[in-house]
Amino acid sequence: MYEPIRSKPVVHREGVRHGEHDYPHRSRAEALDIQLAGHLSALLALTDELGLDEAAEQIAAQVARLRGARPARAAEHGGEDPAVLHRRAHDLAARALLVAASRADTTAAILAAGRMDAHAAALDSVDLAGAH
Repeated sequence: MYEPIRSKPVVHREGVRHGEHDYPHRSRAEALDIQLAGHLSALLALTDELGLDEAAEQIAAQVARLRGARPARAAEHGGEDPAVLHRRAHDLAARALLVAASRADTTAAILAAGRMDAHAAALDSVDLAGAH
C-alpha cells in the first residue's frame, strides 16, 4: 500500500527556501507588456502586408516602446485577400485594446481603437464594393 512521505526533503539548494523555484517571476505589469507587444507585433505584420505605411510606423513605435527595440519587419507583401487581412487586423487590434486597457496604457489603447475603426471602415467599403 502507499505510505505518504512524512519527512522533509534532504536536498536543499543554497539561497532557496523550501517551496521556491529557480525561475524568474514576472510581475503582472511585465506580463501585460509582453502580451501587448505580441498583439501589436502581429497587428504590425498585417498592417505591413496591407501596405498601410503610416499606421505601421505608429504601431512599430509602440512595439519599440514596450520592447525597448524596433521590431523586425517583413519587406515583402503577400497576395492574401484584403478583406481577410482587415478582419484579422481588426481582431488583433481588439485584443491589443483589451490588454492596453488592462495595463492602463492610454497611448496604446487609443492606437488600437483607431486601428479597429480603420479596419472596420475598410471592411465596410469592401463589403459595399462586393455588393454591387
